[in-house]
Amino acid sequence: MFVSVILDPGAIESARALNEILISYGYKKKQRSCWEHTAVSEDRLIALKKDIDRVTDYYDTVRIYQYPVEGVMAISELTRKKWRKMLMRLAE
Repeated sequence: MFVSVILDPGAIESARALNEILISYGYKKKQRSCWEHTAVSEDRLIALKKDIDRVTDYYDTVRIYQYPVEGVMAISELTRKKWRKMLMRLAE
């Protein structure tokens, strides 16, 4: 699946740690806060989220866009140390 990760770190230490994690997972930096990978398995994404959760704190925000997930786009967001997931479906 295609995955895009948007970072909004609250501190320089978090930014450095997140950058190192994304590089180790093979993500490529596309813009200042945007990293992308075109071939990510579900297991690898779960491991990435755990590693992100390990180095972030209450003031960091991370948003992950995934496609396809159940045939639609999914957005996962880490805000205030809590993950939330939303599936984007077409209105019928």
